[in-house]
Amino acid sequence: MTEPPLSPDAGAPALADAEAALRAAAGGAPVCLGHDWLTGMRGGERVLEHFCRAFPDAPIATIVGDPALVSPDIAAHPLLRSPLGRLPGAVRHYRGMLPLLPWAAERTRIPAETRLLLTTSHCVAKGFRKPEGARHLSVVFTPMRYAWTFYEEYFGTSRAKAALVKPLLARLRAWDRRTAAGVDRFVAISRHVARRIRDFYGRESSVVYPPVDLARCTPGERPGEGGFDLIVSALVPYKKVDLAIRAYNRLHLPLKIVGAGGCEAALRRLAGPTVEFLGRLPDEEVVDLYRRCRLLVFPGEEDYGIVPLEAQACGRPVVAFGRGGALETVADGVSGVFFPEQTEDALADAVEQAGRADWDPAAIRAHAEAFGPAQFLEGMAREIRAVLA
Repeated sequence: MTEPPLSPDAGAPALADAEAALRAAAGGAPVCLGHDWLTGMRGGERVLEHFCRAFPDAPIATIVGDPALVSPDIAAHPLLRSPLGRLPGAVRHYRGMLPLLPWAAERTRIPAETRLLLTTSHCVAKGFRKPEGARHLSVVFTPMRYAWTFYEEYFGTSRAKAALVKPLLARLRAWDRRTAAGVDRFVAISRHVARRIRDFYGRESSVVYPPVDLARCTPGERPGEGGFDLIVSALVPYKKVDLAIRAYNRLHLPLKIVGAGGCEAALRRLAGPTVEFLGRLPDEEVVDLYRRCRLLVFPGEEDYGIVPLEAQACGRPVVAFGRGGALETVADGVSGVFFPEQTEDALADAVEQAGRADWDPAAIRAHAEAFGPAQFLEGMAREIRAVLA
């Protein structure tokens, strides 16, 4: 079933109450958290932080992890690394170990006293084995994306590579489907992901939307004063940053791009004089860009997408591709504009439409407030009570 967003976030008291409600939902049962890998701070790790604060004594099971690469809230917890995670250089090279990740997940030791295994998974964490007598609640960001969807975006169109990779992906899909049986209850981060869980695993799931940080992301005194448009994204193929660059080359409008990734060199070659690359930036600098941008561009199809909500929390509108999770987090005509197909014409038309609109920063912020941390924690408390019942 799908849970709608709750009432607007009431701030710190509501958040403290929600964290207490999450702890109370577990009823004192020993909790173990699980996460795919801890090698940086992205959207999934921001979700994990909330569980870390609610369950300060819980260990975290993970394939590989380095406390120096995550936030203090996460680093304060004991890390239960897989056999791969104990190898020298694992944190740097784990992405090249894809064929071994299922093996490593099944051999990650969860403490025998655990009664609630709470995993946050976009790859193999949902395959961690619960101890006898425990219940497993898995928050799924997406079923293993490169195994089920976006094959060409990850691996290209080479026939030789396909001959090598496709048999491996078939085995990964079989493992991913089989280990779904070890999960007692699924939570999807969007209706879009819930459909994938149903299609790939044959399981139903509840929907609890991940939270935007309403305390960190706030409107500026002069919204949009910078006069530029903004992308905040990993520079990888499925994000479709190249599409936005082509559109802005044609529009001759200023576009700033925050992020890094394997496609950066090719994207820099593609970019015209109005496109500026800023690389990775600290959170506070990204928030400053959100506040000063004219609008945020979100050209890819995402399972959820926290970046558009961060921009909206800062009172800025979003131009988004009209598929995937953005359809659930952007209000057409209130907090943004959708473009119907991933073409330069469609994106350029939407940018021009958004540029002509008279946006209300307060209304955009109010829309984002329905996706705050307190609502997320209250939703997860319902799910914990249900799985332990």
